[in-house]
Amino acid sequence: MFVPRILNPPDMPILEGSVGVEDLVLLEPLDEDSLIKNLKLRYENKEIYTYIGNVVISVNPYQPLPIYGPEFIAKYQDYTFYELKPHIYALANVAYQSLRDRDRDQCILITGESGAGKTEASKLVMSYVAAVCGKGEQVNSVKEQLLQSNPVLEAFGNAKTIRNDNSSRFGKYMDIEFDFKGSPLGGVITNCMCPLPCSSPACQLCPPLLICFSRQRLPQPLGTTGAQGRIRAMCQVVSWTLMRVFLHTFPDLLEKSRVVKQLKGERNFHIFYQLLAGADAQLLRALKLEQDASNYAYLNREVSRVLGMDDASNFRAVQSAMSVIGFSEDEIRQVLQVTALVLKLGNVELADEFQANGTPASGIRDGRGIREIGEMMGLSSVELERALCSRTMETAKEKVVTGLSVMQAQYARDALAKNVYSRLFDWIVGRINESIKVDTGEKKKVMGVLDIYGFEILEDNSFEQFVINYCNEKLQQVFIELTLKEEQEEYKREGIPWTKVEYFDNGIICNLIEQNQRGILAMLDEECLRPGVVSDSTFLAKLNQLFSKHSHYESRVTQNAQRQYDHTMGLSCFRICHYAGKVTYNVMGFIDKNNDLLFRDLSQAMWKAQHPLLRSLFPEGNPKEASLKRPPTAGTQFKNSVAILMKNLYSKNPNYIRCIKPNNQQQKGKFSSELAVVQARYLGLLENVRVRRAGYAYRQVYKPFLERYRLLSRSTWPHWNGGDREGVEKVLESVSVSSEELAYGKTKIFIRSPKTLFYLEEQRRLRLQQLATLIQKVYRGWRCRTHYQQMRKSQILISAWFRGNKQKRHYEKMKASAMLIQAFVRGWKARKNYRKYFRSGAALTLANFIYASIAQKFLLDLKKNLPSTKVLDNTWPAAPYKCFNSANQELQRLFYQWKCKKFRDQLSPRQVQMLREKLCASELLKGKKASYPQSVPIPFRGDYIGLQGNPKLQKLKGKEEGPVLVADTVKKVNRGNGKTSARILLLTKRHMILTDAKKSQAQIVIGLENVAGVSVTSLQDGLFGLHLSEMSSADSKGDILLISDHVVELLTKMYQAVLDATQKQLSVAVTENFSVKFKESNVAVKVVQGPGGSGNSKLVCKKKGSHSMEVTVR
Repeated sequence: MFVPRILNPPDMPILEGSVGVEDLVLLEPLDEDSLIKNLKLRYENKEIYTYIGNVVISVNPYQPLPIYGPEFIAKYQDYTFYELKPHIYALANVAYQSLRDRDRDQCILITGESGAGKTEASKLVMSYVAAVCGKGEQVNSVKEQLLQSNPVLEAFGNAKTIRNDNSSRFGKYMDIEFDFKGSPLGGVITNCMCPLPCSSPACQLCPPLLICFSRQRLPQPLGTTGAQGRIRAMCQVVSWTLMRVFLHTFPDLLEKSRVVKQLKGERNFHIFYQLLAGADAQLLRALKLEQDASNYAYLNREVSRVLGMDDASNFRAVQSAMSVIGFSEDEIRQVLQVTALVLKLGNVELADEFQANGTPASGIRDGRGIREIGEMMGLSSVELERALCSRTMETAKEKVVTGLSVMQAQYARDALAKNVYSRLFDWIVGRINESIKVDTGEKKKVMGVLDIYGFEILEDNSFEQFVINYCNEKLQQVFIELTLKEEQEEYKREGIPWTKVEYFDNGIICNLIEQNQRGILAMLDEECLRPGVVSDSTFLAKLNQLFSKHSHYESRVTQNAQRQYDHTMGLSCFRICHYAGKVTYNVMGFIDKNNDLLFRDLSQAMWKAQHPLLRSLFPEGNPKEASLKRPPTAGTQFKNSVAILMKNLYSKNPNYIRCIKPNNQQQKGKFSSELAVVQARYLGLLENVRVRRAGYAYRQVYKPFLERYRLLSRSTWPHWNGGDREGVEKVLESVSVSSEELAYGKTKIFIRSPKTLFYLEEQRRLRLQQLATLIQKVYRGWRCRTHYQQMRKSQILISAWFRGNKQKRHYEKMKASAMLIQAFVRGWKARKNYRKYFRSGAALTLANFIYASIAQKFLLDLKKNLPSTKVLDNTWPAAPYKCFNSANQELQRLFYQWKCKKFRDQLSPRQVQMLREKLCASELLKGKKASYPQSVPIPFRGDYIGLQGNPKLQKLKGKEEGPVLVADTVKKVNRGNGKTSARILLLTKRHMILTDAKKSQAQIVIGLENVAGVSVTSLQDGLFGLHLSEMSSADSKGDILLISDHVVELLTKMYQAVLDATQKQLSVAVTENFSVKFKESNVAVKVVQGPGGSGNSKLVCKKKGSHSMEVTVR
């Protein structure tokens, strides 16, 4: 099914100010010369677009023109095809509106030579579609993903050629999906077409670029034109917007041969030069690379830079784009490592060697390069050298290892480099797809974009040009069958009278190349698989025998048979008469290039590599998955890919943009008529014009036509129960269309002049305005009635409220007057009774009342201003009057007691016990002992020696003693010389036990009833004297001097234990001079502060005579 042909009708005036003829359908006289002159005239006046009906001819201006951007997109969006000057935006608008409003699949095929502006044309179409198909965060996200994937794909897939500084050297098919709601989702990229080399100065007719819109079937929506935008809010318009993007790759279609060889004046893929120019010194060292591109054999030393291209900044852009797309740092590093590995493979030099039996073999000339490559791969250099210089022939029963000659080893090296790079490119495309792909299961439409090589005629054409030109023959066949042939055959099917236009059908050329079992590709595969002596010459001989009488095949043999002589035809050549001209192919290398083999040894070596990315690129190297089956040939793979592409194209309806290159020097304002004539011929522009002028401009199936225009007739609007054709006839009768302008086919209506279609569209627009006016009229009437009813209800409500409020105010006034009268009467009576009975006791009553009021106010104010319930908060509001001072103090005391009780109730028994101990310590030592303040914030632990883990010490306290209150390491002062020795002190509820720290045996056991008192200094030391009563069992040796780091806790718990055991308070004396009884004599102890002493310092005890001891605190 075709898109409506929207043309400028012959009797429609040309737009004011136009240059030449804007639509070549109106061109007179119609011949090749006038067509080229018209294009030249418009080009010289910067009018680069011209129509052939719905076909746009675009001539590359080689300069920026002010005819693009959001302003022009909005402009062309609001007008139909003919109302403005020719523009790509107009074609894109027709395609998109047909996709949206008529639910039709669309495709835009862009063709032309290299440098004709195909890439820019595709960008303009995509920018227009992206601008009109929807907005939002998700749409912008998909656009950003597409934008960031472009520099990555260009870096790894584009290269400088003679014709183009940024030529795509791979085939790419992109699916951009749209959902029904207009929400973007994601995408996938697919690499397609061309294992082949590049062009040369000869004629190159370059890649057509296809943009396809595909759809799922939905109900026919209402269409809209620019003038109908005012009523879109009242009509249900189906709008499809960007949903997700799929980029599909075909593994056989990257130009792998460019990796190892480039023609003069061309470069390798951009990424190699970008890596060397943009990587910093650290990265280059890590990759074992040098910045000078001339050091690498795979790079063309003559052309390392391109004018106007900054490889360093492009490399940074590629790194940034990979990060935005979702590549991890490790993945980016591994991609660059594999890229560097390909470069270094080219520098591996091979030398002649001989095996033991004298058979020629090969080896690595310089081992350093192969070692560096092995280190990068994670593979031993010995194993890599073996894979490059030998080949294993394997059958079902045995393996035979043979050495390779230098030429064979070089072939293996180059094959490895090409395969590594090709598979890396496919992996990058897959990784991009993984990042942007989203599967939702929603119904969707698809816009496909195909970017592929164009026709090539070189001075020396080989297998690469053969398959490229075969693909372009198939694309030409699409154009013929979907435009010229289908145009005429449709009239025949529909029974419409038609004057046939002669055209060339290139199906015979396609069959010559692709026919099963008898085509050139089939013969090439047969020759590659045939046993025995096989060569390019035997292949050519088979072609000469099979196609000797074919009208589009020539060779030296067929010419001799027909007694013709052509000195340009070589003995090893054959010629095919393509649609774009005759091309002579040299068969030398056809067999090898078609085989395109990578030895199994290399695949297995790559699989053994420790580099994770490189290993993943060669899954067939796994011995467990090894297969002896021969892989398909390059020709077969290419043919299958072309078949898939053709199937996709045949499912779409085409729109065409024909790009023309005005000159070979890429100069602005220069138009070469000779060059344009050649391009116009192979693009078939003249035949296209003839077909458009001879046919009908518009055709449509009856049902959708009736659905769109049935509102123009009262017979068919709003309901029509008859047949579709009868309904269409009623519609066209009601608008008075001339019968000469119409033709009724079997299933479609045909309209000859675009003027008639535009008239129908204008009538439909006016009718929609009438319907909109009717809708507005009904709506405004309903709104006014509703407003009136609301106003009436509001007026009634306001009146009722006003009357009620008026009566209420009158009643309130009367009530107030009555109460005023009553008050005066009651007052008069009260004054009368007061004067009679209560005047004498009035002062006392008033005083009591005033005092009660003041007291009440005092208590209420105190209630509002009570301080916080924190125990340490002693604030209290002052009494307002002196008479309340005593009451205020009592209330303060009660409130404080209540706070303390509330605080105690919140404490656990353990906390209560701890506070009691702290209180006891405060009563004993606060203000007396210098080390007391430091002990206040530290909880009393009791056990400082880990008593629970020492069963020997636990046995000393006895079973009936209860828990140990204090277990600490102390120092006992020797009675004789004042020296100290370590002891363990255990304090229980009834005894104090001193034991040796090493033997864990009780040396002294003192009952608490025998402790008469304790002497302690006021300094910051741990010395204390334990005074025993005369009844003590330990009085044979007398009192005890001890030093403890926890003296405050020890004295506190000893005080409480003595109080609990004897119901008596223990005497605690704080003094620096005290007397202790040693045996039967008293010794005076004097404690002094040494110079620089600061508390917890060392104690030095010196005995002076038999009755005096001096303790110095240092």
